[in-house]
Amino acid sequence: MTLAEFSITPIGKGTSVSEWVARCVDLVDRSGLPYRLNPMGTVVEGPFDDVLALIARCHKAVAADCDRVSTIIKIDDRRGAPGRLDAKVDAVERRLGRTLRT
Repeated sequence: MTLAEFSITPIGKGTSVSEWVARCVDLVDRSGLPYRLNPMGTVVEGPFDDVLALIARCHKAVAADCDRVSTIIKIDDRRGAPGRLDAKVDAVERRLGRTLRT
């Protein structure tokens, strides 16, 4: 399973990018893959090819009306370990002995 955190930014479209974030999050939500939206990006979990194809669709959706787009991707690919969106946070909370404000 692959965890990928990504952030897509249209260049030259002003200081607020929520229009393009919403465009991408809609694609992510409709993909059926587990994900978490955070203030600085989106984390998605699934098979490697599916995750990368989804990120490519998001990039192209932003590029549809932007002359320049910056996409940052961080990938954690681990065989046989599904459900890590929650498991990674749970493991840290167990070590601390408390629930974190996430």
